[in-house]
Amino acid sequence: MGKRTGGLLCVLLLALLPAGCQFIRIEEGERTPLEYTIVKQEEIPEEISELMEQKKKKVFQMTYQVGDIRYLMKGYGEQLTGGYSIQVEEVSESENAVFCKTRLIGPEKADAGSEPSYPCIVLKIRETEKPIEFLGFIIK
Repeated sequence: MGKRTGGLLCVLLLALLPAGCQFIRIEEGERTPLEYTIVKQEEIPEEISELMEQKKKKVFQMTYQVGDIRYLMKGYGEQLTGGYSIQVEEVSESENAVFCKTRLIGPEKADAGSEPSYPCIVLKIRETEKPIEFLGFIIK
């Protein structure tokens, strides 16, 4: 490959790299269970409720820090009926990250109802600077 072709290839590669984007590679390592609490609807701080209300129609996952408490929020977007439940499969941490794994479970036919619903869950953990990795899936 000539100098001109090599230089052109380098310019093309640099042009294709997104400016300002950052990819974080989380090395999982050994996970240990992390203590958490499922927050009842009436105990969710107002600012978190407002955020969730804005996002509820689409799938979302967010965290919010209040003092020494980190809130983990996971919403499964608009569902055609009610009767859904969310199961917490895992809340754990490794040396490099916190992992939150949930599962959306579909309603029994008798429990479905006819109105759309917006299943979501809020978990409370201790303060952490580690990145949060949300894992989850849907069973209908």
